[in-house]
Amino acid sequence: MSNGLSLAPVSTRDVAVVIPAYNEQESIAAVITELKQAGFSHLYIVDDASTDETIEVAKSTGVTVIPLLRNLGAWKATQTGLRHVYHLGYSQAVTFDADGQHQASSIQALLHTQWEQGSDVVIGSCSERGSASRQVAWQYFRMLTGLNIADLTSGLRLYNLSALRVLSANEATMLDYQDLGVLLLLRQAQLSIAEAKVTMRQRGDGISRIFSSWRAVIDYMLYSSFLCLSKTSPSNTLKLHSTLKRNVKDES
Repeated sequence: MSNGLSLAPVSTRDVAVVIPAYNEQESIAAVITELKQAGFSHLYIVDDASTDETIEVAKSTGVTVIPLLRNLGAWKATQTGLRHVYHLGYSQAVTFDADGQHQASSIQALLHTQWEQGSDVVIGSCSERGSASRQVAWQYFRMLTGLNIADLTSGLRLYNLSALRVLSANEATMLDYQDLGVLLLLRQAQLSIAEAKVTMRQRGDGISRIFSSWRAVIDYMLYSSFLCLSKTSPSNTLKLHSTLKRNVKDES
């Protein structure tokens, strides 16, 4: 794993940055400013049907804003952005959080690792940010999947053209989250995945979008376990999981 220290700068000229955002009016302007100051000019905000002023604040900075008509969740908002830049012809895209947790300077570590190792995907890894329970969950999923990745849930990722093609496909649309399912799809496509060590700031509101309630935690664990234990393609497992969720709702 690259440590991201003392790296020669890699060109940011043709890198698209996809930023899914939901109710981030307090942080989005600062995130955009930081990215611009770091040399990133191809910024695409995907607004996941925010109920605050996120769209207005983002538009006031002059970046491209892609508004969703209804809330689709973090992964589908992210995929919308990835599809958009893929069809625009970009060959590299970074996914970046809108809450201020990620640092624009960290993207250089990802770019350098990709340049150095030729990886299809580079994950910005900050494994120490996880709580004890999250560390246990990560170890559990590493054991199930065989994925030797320290930070399974990092949203700071660099994708090359091959990865963008995979993640723009219909199969990826069936995913609910942007972490394990995405990694399993990429592995199924025989793409190489590397990590670059980065630092991250404390989340502004201190609330995880995925682990916002015990019900959300349980559903995430069940969903991810289905994916990890699948002997078929992730999409077939997702169909089964969706059916089970519908049955549970119908019975409740």
